[in-house]
Amino acid sequence: MNAHIAASFSRAKVVVIAFLMILAFGIVSYVSIPKESNPEVSIPMVFVSVSLDGISPEDAVSSLAKPLEAELSAIEGLDTYTSTGYEGSASIQLKFDAGFDAEQAIDDVREAVDRAKVNLPQDANDPEVREINTSLFPIMTLALSGAIPERTLNSIADRLADEIEALPGVLEVDVGGKRDEQVEILIDPVTFATYDLSLSNVMSLITANNKLIAIGALNSGDGRMVLKIPGLIKSVEEILDLPIKVEGSTVVTVRDVATIRSSFVDPQSFARIDGSPSVPLEIKKKSGANIIETVAGVKAVLAAAEGIWPDGLKATIQTDESEQVVDLLGDLQNNVLASILLVVIVILFFLGPRSALLVGLSIPGAFLSGVAALWMSGFTMNLVVLFGLILVVGMLVDGAIVVIEYADKRMAEGADPKLAFKEAASRMAWPIIASTATTLSVFLPLLFWQGMVGQSMRYLPITVLMTLTASLVMALIFIPVLGGVLSPLRKRETAVVEGPVDPRRAGGLMGLYARLLETTITRPKTTLAVLTLALFSIVAGYGTYGHGVIFFPGDEPDVAQVQILARDNLSLDGRD
Repeated sequence: MNAHIAASFSRAKVVVIAFLMILAFGIVSYVSIPKESNPEVSIPMVFVSVSLDGISPEDAVSSLAKPLEAELSAIEGLDTYTSTGYEGSASIQLKFDAGFDAEQAIDDVREAVDRAKVNLPQDANDPEVREINTSLFPIMTLALSGAIPERTLNSIADRLADEIEALPGVLEVDVGGKRDEQVEILIDPVTFATYDLSLSNVMSLITANNKLIAIGALNSGDGRMVLKIPGLIKSVEEILDLPIKVEGSTVVTVRDVATIRSSFVDPQSFARIDGSPSVPLEIKKKSGANIIETVAGVKAVLAAAEGIWPDGLKATIQTDESEQVVDLLGDLQNNVLASILLVVIVILFFLGPRSALLVGLSIPGAFLSGVAALWMSGFTMNLVVLFGLILVVGMLVDGAIVVIEYADKRMAEGADPKLAFKEAASRMAWPIIASTATTLSVFLPLLFWQGMVGQSMRYLPITVLMTLTASLVMALIFIPVLGGVLSPLRKRETAVVEGPVDPRRAGGLMGLYARLLETTITRPKTTLAVLTLALFSIVAGYGTYGHGVIFFPGDEPDVAQVQILARDNLSLDGRD
């Protein structure tokens, strides 16, 4: 280590330029690092659902869930599974062991579902396999509402979703609450009876004419051509021209017995904002995209679209995760600036202006170096990383203060500033390394934290390790060299005090500390007994008056939800 310190002092200009480059690169990293609300975590749960129209909850469990359970229960790494039957469907929740391989688990579940398909009822829909991926959670929910026609509201929502999906940081936009369009055929009963027609015949005729028929391929000596018969109905006119009965030379078409109009499928739920119908848009960002820039782009698209919307239509931002990230970034910046200011004030009071300046430089140097290391390692700036950065701000100056204080002592004794800082870095290298290592050893076991919580919290020890390692380099290399460069060339004049000085006779805090230290040193047994008693008293006091252990502390909720349950099985309109 001494060789590295000596080499850095022999190339002081290179070290100063490197320090300035680190600050510049750290600022670029802080601006460019992707920012998101929560870190991406692999949740060890997979859901399998299958539906069958009209089936009861009891039959759904026996006919749909049981065949799937027989195959899914043999999957390696599966911890527990829970089946639930609903009216018309059944679902199975699979929970895997901590530290599972998400891709392998999904592949195993799909293979098991494919094997179980042969034992499901023939009319059952294909089972659906879904995993919980935190990166696919919406970062922003935007709702369009207003007293405008439903078709207009849906059309505007679709156009807005397409414009938002064109943004580089947006993965997809899910439009919820939108009913699918359909065509209603209104039969004239009198005309229907006159032509002696039945409703089932007309329904089967229209259904049979709305199918895509694949014939196959025609092979010739020159090539291969895929053939098909166009059978899908693409316009209302095609429905009206369908023949439904032939009597001699008379052809009866749908146009003769019915009228057609565009409509929507029956609603399954209602969504309103301030009493007006609404359509929500859930916006999901791409993995690694900057949440702040992505939300800003969405708001820009929204502002441009609002200028051409009809009167009465408004957009409401219901959730915006970027606000929390912006608040935390602001808190981080305020904490860093406040810590630099307070440390400079304290050091200025005790050690002087030169020491205050050097310690003040060590904080942004270590902080920005840690951020640059995180960015180059592919990490994002999320809530856990921000918490880790705020946590270590006060730990970054310990080594620098020790080196600067020793150098000041040597300069007070008449040593040259450069030699004083070089000797301080060399003499204090191993104590500072040992002190930093003890701090890092506390966070090192957190790197091996297993489970879903461990995947989320591992960003904390990584952030602390990178930032404190950067502070160690700052304390032993950059700050001593900067101290030697920035110190005045003339030696500091010192007052010579004849005879030994007794600190116990000093006034203020120094004298009080010296007298207390003498008391504890001269009475080691009493001191040890008091410390032991205090230790057991604290443990006993917490066991008696402690409030227990909780995973997350309680906070004031931002939203409230009211759920109303009825005893009877009400219709949709009745519930509304």
